[in-house]
Formats: sequence, structure tokens, C-alpha cells
Amino acid sequence: MKQSALFSTTKREAPAGEVSKNAILLERGGYITKTMAGAYSFLPLGLKVLRKICDVIREEMDALPRTSEVQMTVLQPKEVWEETGRWDDAGMKEVMYRVGDDANVGLGATHEENIADIFRHMFSSHKELPLGAYQIQTKFRKEARAKSGLLRGREFLMKDLYSFHTSEEAHNTYYEEVAAAYSQIFTRLGMQAIRTEASGGVFSKQHSHEYQVICEVGEDDIYLNPAGDYAWNKEVVTGEDDPKLLEFCGGEVRKASAVEVGNIFHLGTKFSAPMDVSVTLENGERQPVYMGSYGIGPSRVMGVLAELFGGLGENGRGANIVWPAGLAPVQCHILDLVGDGMAADLYEKMRGAGIEVLIDDRDGKTAGEKFADADLIGAPHRVVVSKRSQEAGGIEYRMWPAEETKIMTVDEAVAGATGR
Repeated sequence: MKQSALFSTTKREAPAGEVSKNAILLERGGYITKTMAGAYSFLPLGLKVLRKICDVIREEMDALPRTSEVQMTVLQPKEVWEETGRWDDAGMKEVMYRVGDDANVGLGATHEENIADIFRHMFSSHKELPLGAYQIQTKFRKEARAKSGLLRGREFLMKDLYSFHTSEEAHNTYYEEVAAAYSQIFTRLGMQAIRTEASGGVFSKQHSHEYQVICEVGEDDIYLNPAGDYAWNKEVVTGEDDPKLLEFCGGEVRKASAVEVGNIFHLGTKFSAPMDVSVTLENGERQPVYMGSYGIGPSRVMGVLAELFGGLGENGRGANIVWPAGLAPVQCHILDLVGDGMAADLYEKMRGAGIEVLIDDRDGKTAGEKFADADLIGAPHRVVVSKRSQEAGGIEYRMWPAEETKIMTVDEAVAGATGR
């Protein structure tokens, strides 16, 4: 990609009205742009990062047994939601946008009813189970606290998975398989997401599990076990003097602020029973299926990564993002400070070698401006073509975020960016 041709621009100053680190860094770097509170458009670089996050999630979901990807409608009919009583539920009224002449259509805030309706029209025998279906889709929710950039949105991307089973035991087995997949996903995304016991909320009387990432801006309080690999959400704790909590924490309460990046729920027959989502068992009886629901927010994950691996610098100077391996929008960023064709030649050779590369070929930008923008973009490999580097025998190569630079030939830089 050529930076001069990107449908985005960087910003020298923090965008007006933004207070969260992730929104400031991502808007300044030209990753996203704000449409309104809680709604952001993803620009070319931001869309690349978001797609890479989704690719990791999709690979792990596709590896689950008997699980496939679908795409459900955003528009949700009132009639189906009335079957479970959620259309008139006060809590759902607070979060679901209603549209249509009589406000009788909802914009998808979650899809339990939709997937259950699809299932009952397609499957009827226990021999067809278990089954899982997931999607990666835009969700809409009325969010009164949309002040945290990508961490809390009115319009956001969600991976939601739903599973169907003949028994609670079969569901529990799949539940743990999803839990293992989630741990693998977050490890691959470069973050430590702690499995956290939480309430079932409106979905289940059983406890659910969240995946929480310790972060300064976290809105959840969690209590950690001595190993730091399992936690309880504050909502399931009666108080910090609870003997059970003290025992769980190893005798001394360990509390941290965290951001939820995923969750898994035991739905049981909460949705299948009222909607008559059932299968015929081997003995001929009809039985409601046992369901599970499992969510990850890819756009929220992107915001959390910016919070964890980004820095605002002092007075806005020195702002940067250091993306985890494989998630940067490009593998190599070429800064052309000369314009004599050497950088362009390197660019073409890297493209020919299959390297994701961005060249800063913009006219009218100072070296300082190009370096500042490169810090915000955060490509792991950076190559600078300048008069000084040419006088030293080639181009300046840096493996970000290391401070050390090396003078290399064009061919050596291509080999370095490919890991050879």
C-alpha cells in the first residue's frame, strides 16, 4: 500500500471529545474515525487489524467439533422474541433498538431467538446433534456509557456462537471445548485473558464465565486466585470479608480492574422450551435441546490491544502502538525521505516477496512527521531510506520496538522482513 493513496489521514493532536487511550491512538493513527458516540468507522489500516483478529477467532471456531459459520439477519421479528418473553422484557427494551412503522422490528443485539428459530425449522432428531453455529456480525445496543472508544459501543462487531445438545452432560463437554478454544484465541492475540466466574445474568441461573483482561480502564472488578489464572467477578462475591473469597484468594484478597473480552453461558432450555426447539430421542419422546451461548467482541479486543500496547507519550508526543505479532496492519513500513526511486524499488521487491508493506511516499511531510506516524502505525519492521543511510551504504532497518538500527542492502532488508 502507498500511504499517499490511503483513504485515511493521521492526526497530530488528540481528537476532540475523546478521553480513552484506545480512541485517541486509533483515531490519531488513521485506524478509525468517529461517526457518533459509540459508533466508529474502520479505515483501511484499522480494517486490516480487525480482520486479522477475526481470522484468529474464525480459525479456532472452525476447529471445534461439528461447528460451522453462518450469517444471520440483523433485523429481528417481534413475533419470535415474544415467544421467549424478551420483546417486552424491561432489560431488553433498554438495549434493543426498535424500528419499523410500529417499532415491531428489532436490530440484533443478540441472536438466541433467531438461531433457535432456524434450528427448529431444520433439525428434529437426536442423531443430528450436537451442532454449533457461529457468526461474526455487527450488533446494535443502546449504550448509555459510550465514552470508552471501542471498549463500549452502540454499534460493534461480535462473534457469537450457539450450540445445541441432547443433554446437559453433552453441553458441558462442548462448553469446556469452547473454553479451551477461547484460551487459545486470547493467547494468539497476545493478551492474558483470565477465566472469571460471573453471574448468568438474564441468560441463566447458573454461573457463567467471562474472559477478563487486567487493564487500568477496566470497568469490572475481579478477584484473583494465587496463580492469577482464574478469578471471580465482584458480582458473585458477597463482600471482601467473605471467608470463601479469602480462601479462594489464598488468604489475602487480590483485586484488579479488568475489561471483559469474551463470555460463555449455559443456556439450558431457557430458550428452547418456550420456543419448542426440541428433538426426538431414541425412545421416541420429544425433548427440548440444551443450548449454550459464547461471545467475543473483535472490535472491543482491538480497543483493548490499543490500551495494553499503546502509549500516549508526553503531551501527545511519542505516541505509539506496538501490536502483538501478526496483528499489525502491515509487516513492514518503508519511510521514503529521499524520493530517488530506491524506496520504490524496495517496495516492489517486498510486494513481490509476499510481504505486507506500506510505503510512506507522501510529499510535503517532514521526516519528523513520517517518523511520528510510523510510531502510531506500529509495523514490526521499519525501513528508512534517507541520504544519511545511503551515505552509510544502504538503508536503515529497525525491528520495532527495538531502538537498535542496522544499515542493510535492499535484498538484506527484504530477507529481514520475511524472517529469513
